[in-house]
Amino acid sequence: MSVWVVVVAAGGGRRFGAPKQFAQIGGRAMVQWAVDAARSVADGVADGVVLVLPPGAVVDEAARNVADGVDAVVAGGDTRAASVRAGLAEVPASADVIVVHDGARPLAKPALFRAVVDMVEGGADAAVPGLAMADTLKRVDGDTVTATVARDGVVSVQTPQAFRAAVLRRAHGTASDATDDAGLVEALGATVRVVPGDPRNIKVTTVADLDVAQALATS
Repeated sequence: MSVWVVVVAAGGGRRFGAPKQFAQIGGRAMVQWAVDAARSVADGVADGVVLVLPPGAVVDEAARNVADGVDAVVAGGDTRAASVRAGLAEVPASADVIVVHDGARPLAKPALFRAVVDMVEGGADAAVPGLAMADTLKRVDGDTVTATVARDGVVSVQTPQAFRAAVLRRAHGTASDATDDAGLVEALGATVRVVPGDPRNIKVTTVADLDVAQALATS
C-alpha cells in the first residue's frame, strides 16, 4: 500500500514562547526529528511526506533547513484541523494510508509508525497509540472536584495516527474541528484501533518539556 505522512507543525508556540518546532534537540530542529521518523514508513516509490508549517515560515530560512526529506511544504491554517486539511490537499489521491503526526512529538520511533500503519494495512479504519493512565483522574468545576473518573478503559492517545485515506478525507470533509484526527473519524462511526504507545513519545508544549526531550534523546 502507498503510505503518506502529514507532519503537522503549524503552531505559533504561544505556550512555549516561540515557534517550538524549530527548537534544537541534539543539533537538529524538533520537527526534523519528526520528519525523519515519518520517512521510515514513507520511503517507497509512491510514498511521501508533507510538512505543514506556520504561514510565515514556509518561505523563510528555518523552513528551508527542515525541508530535507519532505515532498511538499505547505502553510497551515488557524486550527489544527485546518492545518491537517492543508496537508491532505497535497497528498496524492492514489495514497492508500495516511498517517498524521504532530511535529511537537520529536521522539516517536519508526516502530510506532510501523505499528499503526500495519494495523490499518491489516483492515482497520484507523489506528492510534495509547497509554494506560497511571494517575487518578478527577473531573472539576473551576477549582472544585466534582467526580473521580475511573481509569478502566481510559487511555492517553498519541501520534502518529494512521488512517485509511478515504476515511480520513471523508472525516475532514465535514470541516469539523477536534483535538486529534481520530476524533473526527470516530464521529463518522468508523472503528479506531489502539496499539501500545511509547512513554518516551512525549509532546513538547513548554520549555520544561523540551528539557525532558533533550534528556531522552541523549539517553
